[in-house]
Amino acid sequence: MSGSFRCSISLSPLHSNEFPRIPVTKPHIHVPVPKPMTVALSKVVSPLRVAAPGVMIEAVGLEVDRVTEAELKENGFRSTRKTKIVCTIGPRTCEFEEIEALAVGGMNVARVNMCHGTREWHRDVIRRVRQLNEEKGFAVAVMMDTEGSEIHMDDLNDVESTKANDGQIWTFTVRAVDQPSRPERTITVNYDGFAEDVKVGDELLVDGGMVTFVVIEKIGPDVICRCTDPGLLLPRANLTFWRNGSLVRERNAMLPTISSKDWLDIDFGIEEGVDFIAVSFVKSAEVIKTLKSYIIDRSPGSQIGIIAKIESIDSLKNLEEIIQVSDGTMVARGDLGAQIPLEQVPSVQHEVIQLCRQLNKPVIVASQLLESMIEYPIPTRAEVADVSEAVGQQADALMLSSESAMGQYPEKALAVLRSVSLRIEKCRREEKHWDVTDLHIVSSSKLDEISEEICNTTSRMANKLKADAIFVYTKTGQTASLLSRNRPDCPIFAFAPSTSIQRCLNLKWGLIPFRLDFSDDMESNLNRTFSLLKARAMIKSGDLIIVVSDVMQSIQAIKVP
Repeated sequence: MSGSFRCSISLSPLHSNEFPRIPVTKPHIHVPVPKPMTVALSKVVSPLRVAAPGVMIEAVGLEVDRVTEAELKENGFRSTRKTKIVCTIGPRTCEFEEIEALAVGGMNVARVNMCHGTREWHRDVIRRVRQLNEEKGFAVAVMMDTEGSEIHMDDLNDVESTKANDGQIWTFTVRAVDQPSRPERTITVNYDGFAEDVKVGDELLVDGGMVTFVVIEKIGPDVICRCTDPGLLLPRANLTFWRNGSLVRERNAMLPTISSKDWLDIDFGIEEGVDFIAVSFVKSAEVIKTLKSYIIDRSPGSQIGIIAKIESIDSLKNLEEIIQVSDGTMVARGDLGAQIPLEQVPSVQHEVIQLCRQLNKPVIVASQLLESMIEYPIPTRAEVADVSEAVGQQADALMLSSESAMGQYPEKALAVLRSVSLRIEKCRREEKHWDVTDLHIVSSSKLDEISEEICNTTSRMANKLKADAIFVYTKTGQTASLLSRNRPDCPIFAFAPSTSIQRCLNLKWGLIPFRLDFSDDMESNLNRTFSLLKARAMIKSGDLIIVVSDVMQSIQAIKVP
């Protein structure tokens, strides 16, 4: 193919007060200035080489997660995993070596659930993740999940779980009972009005129906129940009750989204510098706006992203408004399935994924993905089909909950998500299942609209020319996010000037985030980037790269010199 291509739309550089211009040192390895190129297809195939433990993957200011780099070298450009994975850290995975094993297995985001454990325990986990990143070359982000104002059980006398058998009589109480002296089969409930609200004959569902009881008697603060659907009770599991086939939700709807405990946990998360805060039981956009203002006031310049959890009827009533003001969304199917008919959950999941895509917000599919792997070393085939569907719908990320927090096989569960994601993504490529989603303009200004159109054009160009990769230089992460929204076939190398933005981009589909200082001189940036990546065998001469930047609004198609 002869001829050359270069398309450039130049406007004023997009500057950010948070990211001043940083001078770039000249690379030691000389590479000619990129010239307009002849388009050709070239594929990189490199042996798997993971750095030895304890070695930071860094070269003169260029940092990338070492497992992501190894995947790229092992599988080639188009075979990198694009669906990200979130793992909940719990008793089974809280030590440094266990967290490292998850990172090696492909964990992109570590989640700490404030429903369980003390703040001191979570602080230790967060700091171990940070230590792992610093010492061993990972870029794992941290997500803190708030408890939310839901009706739930308290702890189970310091045990990880207990079995409720068919026909057993259990007592749910609002009395304060010390754990050592708590009678057998007695569970404390956190909501003071619980005994008043339930009635004899109501069904009490634990974790959306994992265990079901029927209320047979009320004695003051105690609610006496018989188990009708046996199962495993987990500490701090949520409770819903149904009457005459309908959810009794009036009291739950009156509870604040962010409780007093949540505010203290949020202060803790800000202090520890978490990358994301997931807000439980979001009812309206105002809650997200209030929290964002609070974080800005407490920590000006903070990069903390707010993830809205969609898990209640109230969330669905204000779905678009909630997604619009959030920095991402989680489809928490377990709690959601306790409040809407089960058969509606798949369609709601699909709707949320599509709406998040349109509004350019990352979306996480969560809850019960591999529930059987809490106890068994392999998943059910139905669970694999469920994961495949989420990957096929092109959700940004999948999340393990109890499977990684307290399950018997956390690393195997992670391996299942990773292998299924790779397989389904490969099938889409082999079937040439190109994404033809009609994306609407989401920008609020003309300048942003131009950036959005450039990203749309870049993705189409990369697919048509079968580019090996897209390079994006971004000071805020927004341009990289817009490229991810298009779901191009090739990977997106996102170069950001801070580790906080690098970690936040780890939640977005198809992005390979790098930390790299760069200037407003794009030719200098490209020279330096090519030198560093070639030195690490991540690219080679002749590879076709599409380059876009929010420094200069432009598109360039370049062959690596």
